[in-house]
Amino acid sequence: MQIPLDYEHLRLIWWLLLGVLLIGFAIMDGFDLGTAAVLPFVARTDTERRVAINAIGPVWDGNQVWLVLGGGAIFAAWPMVYATAFSGFYVAMFLVLATLILRPVGFEFRNKLKSPGWRATWDYALFAGGVVPSLVFGVAIGNLLEGVPFRIDQDLRVFYEGSGLFELLNPFGLLCGLVSLSMLASHGAAYLALKTSGEVAARAGRIATILPIVTAGLFVLAGVWIAFGISGFAITGDAVVAGPSNPLLKAVVMLPGQWLANYAAHPWMLAAPGLGVAGALGLAVASRAGLRLTAFLASAISIFGIVSTAGVSMFPFLMPSSIEPKASLTVWDASSSQLTLFVMLLATLIFMPIILAYTAFVYRVLRGPVTAAQVEADGHKLY
Repeated sequence: MQIPLDYEHLRLIWWLLLGVLLIGFAIMDGFDLGTAAVLPFVARTDTERRVAINAIGPVWDGNQVWLVLGGGAIFAAWPMVYATAFSGFYVAMFLVLATLILRPVGFEFRNKLKSPGWRATWDYALFAGGVVPSLVFGVAIGNLLEGVPFRIDQDLRVFYEGSGLFELLNPFGLLCGLVSLSMLASHGAAYLALKTSGEVAARAGRIATILPIVTAGLFVLAGVWIAFGISGFAITGDAVVAGPSNPLLKAVVMLPGQWLANYAAHPWMLAAPGLGVAGALGLAVASRAGLRLTAFLASAISIFGIVSTAGVSMFPFLMPSSIEPKASLTVWDASSSQLTLFVMLLATLIFMPIILAYTAFVYRVLRGPVTAAQVEADGHKLY
């Protein structure tokens, strides 16, 4: 079969598409996670909590499609990355899965009984389902920047040599986790300020004027730490961009401040961290001014910038190895075959517009704020 795109460009396209899917997940499902994370702080009565929950209840499952798509893209386009991640981050991923399961269960069970204790239990479950994944996703990115302790033998078998969850919870990993948590909590607050009314919207608006500043500060601190305290990875010599997917065919060195090298070589990449900081500060300013839609869009821009910063800083590395640098997985040597990438691209070009169109239709149908009067009048229909 004659493939019209060469291997190098297909690999680059799928790196970009993976970034789009992860950013889409962070923006779309991010406000669901963020809403759950700020739930105890924006809602004080049962009715107010139901207002907040019903702001995301009809859309959370559709938003989570982005997580499924991202995981599927990693599995199909970057199988070695998928396998290595599940070896190294297995306990963390299980923790994320367990807490994500609390979300649909909490939505469905919370309103089954009117007991305050019963509903409070599920409210805390929803809170955990927002905080834990938001934190762990950031911790995972932090550990990728530091390097993951794995090696690959001559048969391309992956061996993870880390000590588990507590090794991942190192100071820099936790800092990145806090960046992720504050970023998504800010996003959730911005969404609630836009989608609800009354006291819930007012409290969410106040949170959205404070947390984004925290996000920007933590993000800048992480950047300083990377510049002066984290060694990055670099391929020595010319990278084989269209060769076989064998990570052991290259040489890699670790150098202080190397994660900043791409910005020196390509100054336009500085737009990513710039948007991360500017979007967060714009969210705070717009929230204070009561510009709720502008605030939400600024939050989305901040998420785009922060997630993109990790991607462009590490390029072409996807999962560097801290104990055997040459085993690090990159865009050029950890992908599926050229034919697989091409067939997947065709499927993406067909189905992605359908997903986007359906998502746009759902949000148009569900437009308008959720009010206390609605949840009290339709108590048997809503969460």
